[in-house]
Amino acid sequence: MKSSVVRRDPEILSATPVFAGTRVPVRNFLDCLEGGYTIDEFLEDFPTVKKEQVLAFLEETKADLELAVPT
Repeated sequence: MKSSVVRRDPEILSATPVFAGTRVPVRNFLDCLEGGYTIDEFLEDFPTVKKEQVLAFLEETKADLELAVPT
């Protein structure tokens, strides 16, 4: 996945995928969703992440999934 909203940099959290421009791992967002958080609740807890980034991540992930699953 070539993402505009997720970055992996060895200088940031040992190359853990994070939302671009932040040190917030994408895994935190997924864990919050799994735990029943809403997107708005996640954004309250991680104010450096923008709602547009979260929505773009979901759209990119959806598109990747559609390409990855064979018909």
